[in-house]
Amino acid sequence: MTTDQEPLRLFMVAGEHSGDQLGGHLIEALHEMSARPLSLSGVGGEAMEAQGCKSLFALSEIAVMGPAAILRRLPTLIRRVHETVDAAVAMRPDALVILDSPEFTHAVAKRVRRRLPDLPVIDYVSPSVWAWRPGRARRMRRYIDHVLAILPFEPEAHLRLGGPDCTYIGHPLIERLEWIRSRDGKAFRRKLGVKADQPLIAVLPGSRATEVNRLMGVFGKTIARILSAKNEAQVVIPAAPGIEHLIERHLQDWPIKPHIVTGREDRFTAFRAADAALAASGTVTLELALAQTPMVVAYRMEAVVAMFMWMLKAHSIVLPNLVLGENIFPEYVHGACNADNLSGALLPLLDKSSPEFKRQIEALKGLDENMRLPSGTPSTRAARIVLDLVPAVRTAD
Repeated sequence: MTTDQEPLRLFMVAGEHSGDQLGGHLIEALHEMSARPLSLSGVGGEAMEAQGCKSLFALSEIAVMGPAAILRRLPTLIRRVHETVDAAVAMRPDALVILDSPEFTHAVAKRVRRRLPDLPVIDYVSPSVWAWRPGRARRMRRYIDHVLAILPFEPEAHLRLGGPDCTYIGHPLIERLEWIRSRDGKAFRRKLGVKADQPLIAVLPGSRATEVNRLMGVFGKTIARILSAKNEAQVVIPAAPGIEHLIERHLQDWPIKPHIVTGREDRFTAFRAADAALAASGTVTLELALAQTPMVVAYRMEAVVAMFMWMLKAHSIVLPNLVLGENIFPEYVHGACNADNLSGALLPLLDKSSPEFKRQIEALKGLDENMRLPSGTPSTRAARIVLDLVPAVRTAD
């Protein structure tokens, strides 16, 4: 029989830094909620290590995105998958928690399940089965016991597709909603020297070098068209960590010198200060929506990925559109991502009396209600499910 003093053994696997952040908060909640001390092992980064989960190897070895990058790293990725599986089996944990990055973490989970068939496996962040390869949901039942969803429509999607048990625990941004809304956009504009009647556009070209390289050129041409109609418009670029210099290199061809800001506080304050945003598709669209900033969304992808766009099952690639169940925020992907389309959609958002502006603002008022939790935080709700799935009795090793 277990006792309150016997450690709760958890093996946790993150595949990139966003998963590491989720893992760090989850471990913190588990420390507070578990009646037993924690014994942790797995793969993660600084956030998980700060909470006592030492990583088997550096997260940077496996944190890759896109088919081309994965192919280049394939031998390393395969080796690290097998090393991670061996370490998990050797630990014989009470549960395995995988965090996002399904290309790596699900490869681990499948192999651990074959070797430890009774081990509870929890997947924190659902793969986008509602958008791509919906058959994955049913296949996940073979090696996943419970999915912790961060988007409110995902439990219904897993139920409809025959996937594992799935619970909406809340998006991490919900924990910061009051802080986001409290940012002083007016003071920020004054700091930048932007007048109250000058249009201010937030430009978000992505957080990865590949995204920035694909989008900065067309974003610059879009801003040029905006300036021909609104010559007093200003631009602020909240740059993701580590890509400021790359952005600055691309700005040589721009018709205006934007204000570049860094850091989480300036990022969200810029959102609150901006009249509208031009953004790469991704989590930033949800950040903008919760900051109540109207937006136009764009994305360009690798040619090999674009060839398979016909397989997309969702009505949108924009997260706020998916949460709302309606395409409120215009999106232009790959070939449609051009300066004519982007400027044509962005210009009306700079006029607060336009139908386009009013429609987005009205929709944004209801978005956070769709995502709010009745109680607790995403981390505490995730921790409760993990603890509930851990067996009360463990056989001797």
